[in-house]
Amino acid sequence: MTVKSDRTSLLLLLLRLRTFVALILVFAFFSYAAPNFLSTANAVIVSKHVALNALLAIGMTFVIITGGIDLSVGSIVGLCGMVAGWLMLNGVDLGIGYTVWFNTIEIVGIVALVGVLVGAANGLLITKMGVAPFIATLGTLYIARGAALLSSGGRTFPNLTGSAEFGTKSFPFIGTGTILGLPMMIWILIVVGLAAHYLSRRTTLGRHIYAVGGNERGAALSGVKVNRIKMFVYMFSGFCAALVGIVIASQLQASHPATGETFELNAIAAAVLGGTSMAGGRGRIAGTIVGAFVIGILSDGLIMMGVSSFWQTVIKGVVIITAVVIDQAQSKLQARVALQQEAAINK
Repeated sequence: MTVKSDRTSLLLLLLRLRTFVALILVFAFFSYAAPNFLSTANAVIVSKHVALNALLAIGMTFVIITGGIDLSVGSIVGLCGMVAGWLMLNGVDLGIGYTVWFNTIEIVGIVALVGVLVGAANGLLITKMGVAPFIATLGTLYIARGAALLSSGGRTFPNLTGSAEFGTKSFPFIGTGTILGLPMMIWILIVVGLAAHYLSRRTTLGRHIYAVGGNERGAALSGVKVNRIKMFVYMFSGFCAALVGIVIASQLQASHPATGETFELNAIAAAVLGGTSMAGGRGRIAGTIVGAFVIGILSDGLIMMGVSSFWQTVIKGVVIITAVVIDQAQSKLQARVALQQEAAINK
């Protein structure tokens, strides 16, 4: 009985550490199989890709913890990038022969607000109109993507290098600049990641987010404002998507309405692979970031090995399914262990 119990405990530990195990395995594999995978240049490229994916995944983590899903984040990325491009190139025409121009900080603030407002629209559809999260965010996905296309007629906003006259020369620094040797987007990830971790583990709001996902009715009966919590997580997800849209537009010094397509898949994969339960009530920001590293290394490693983009999509799908299956296995094993411990106590 003791040997069996030890094996169960070991298996449960491995399931809990599956993200770190996966990270070690993919890193070891591509270090051997992909040429120049360990080069400094590739490390910088991977870190930038991971930062973008992780930012999206952090917002997605909160949504999934509450038992929801946000399929619109990729389209929000594209829409927010186009808003940034529009403001830099066209400003806002007041229709009286006068155009308002904004500096970099103001543009970042406006774009972030757009992301939050789209997230709020998702939240209102879900909480006030009773639309299922999958359907609500699927609809928003199309609306945001259509708005991005309409903003330029499907064309790119090019040459977002900024203007000294309007105080936007610093815009490219967001995506290409470095501080203390680290790319700016890594610093953005660090700040957002630490803030999200603190919120989830140290605040009443964080506890309420987990409570809503664990037992929504029970949370409501205990006084938790369930609708407010859901509104917050979708707004925060939209905010994270807006940051990604800003970073990409700054990095490329151009914005395209198709930016962000399928980004939601990477965000979901990173969150689930990092231990966030699709059933809600469980997940950690640190695990999500590690999951983003797994997805980032997997994507870049496959590219370096010359694997077709079609097969890359298939592999990501397999990763998501595998992560969910393992998560369900962990939940069942934890429930069985809890029953065994309860039975041992009753004896």
